[in-house]
Amino acid sequence: MAIQGLIGKVIGGTQYFHEDGTADAVTAVRVGPCTVTQIKTFELDGYQSVQLGFEPVKRSNKPMQGHLKIAGGQLFRFIREVGVKDIDEVALGDEINVSMFTAGDKVDVQGTSKGKGFQGGVKRYNFRGGPKTHGQSDRHRAPGSIGAGSTPGKVLKGMRMAGHMGNAKVTIRGIEVVTVDIDRNLLLLKGTVPGGRNSLIKIKKIV
Repeated sequence: MAIQGLIGKVIGGTQYFHEDGTADAVTAVRVGPCTVTQIKTFELDGYQSVQLGFEPVKRSNKPMQGHLKIAGGQLFRFIREVGVKDIDEVALGDEINVSMFTAGDKVDVQGTSKGKGFQGGVKRYNFRGGPKTHGQSDRHRAPGSIGAGSTPGKVLKGMRMAGHMGNAKVTIRGIEVVTVDIDRNLLLLKGTVPGGRNSLIKIKKIV
């Protein structure tokens, strides 16, 4: 397959039982079908990739309607780019589904992690907290020292402190495809993937 990845949505976690009775914790992901809406080349764009549309919709804004007209006019909720090995094997309007994956494949999964809001150092970075005895009544979850005295006289950049946690782009590499359900456009991926239910992800096949 020339295209290296697809777009999907997380359904949720479950178990998969093998024929020998063992079970794996898996994440069910609905992947595709995706439609090729644009082909980017070195000559026109300076790099090579394929733009995919995911989840057809009935209405969209005028700029998006004009952009998708060259690929057949079908409107999509999500438009994302993925890599491609051989641009000559791809044509506008091609539909790509989960049949490009097989059980045992290794994939990279990219998504947006769950947002946790503003969190302290104990939750955000697994700090152990301060002493709970000897008069330290209010230091249980304090971060500890963050400076170095009069020199340098400032808090250094990158210091691990309380702050916004989650809601960031995360890539988990080398996840195993446990099974493929082509009829329902489902992949069962071993372990967890970034984001919660219904969050958008990109799945890249490791060749």
